[in-house]
Amino acid sequence: QVQLVESGGGLVQAGASTRLSCAASGSIFSINVMGWYRQAPGKQRELVARITSGGSTDYADSVKGRFTISRDSAKNTVYLQMNSLKPEDTAVYYCNADIVQADLYEYTDWGQGTQVTVSS
Repeated sequence: QVQLVESGGGLVQAGASTRLSCAASGSIFSINVMGWYRQAPGKQRELVARITSGGSTDYADSVKGRFTISRDSAKNTVYLQMNSLKPEDTAVYYCNADIVQADLYEYTDWGQGTQVTVSS
């Protein structure tokens, strides 16, 4: 009933920038926290950044000062601006969202993931 569709990413050079987008659509009353996670080969999925409906943000230490999360609540879209990319940022990036439906049932949904590869 709800889809999270990510876009952006791909192959970028170290030091470059790129932006990821994630749009939620479907049976949505509201969205609380939206976030980005990543999973590198052989590693566990980890939080990159998240943003509340009020605009408060939280970042992993490894991306502070380089990545910026933002959202357009009218469009149910979250963005991740990634600057000064490093090879260690290479991973599949997943967005997630705490969806609230019309009956106030809340659950967490995930996108399919988008690959970001940073070449040195």
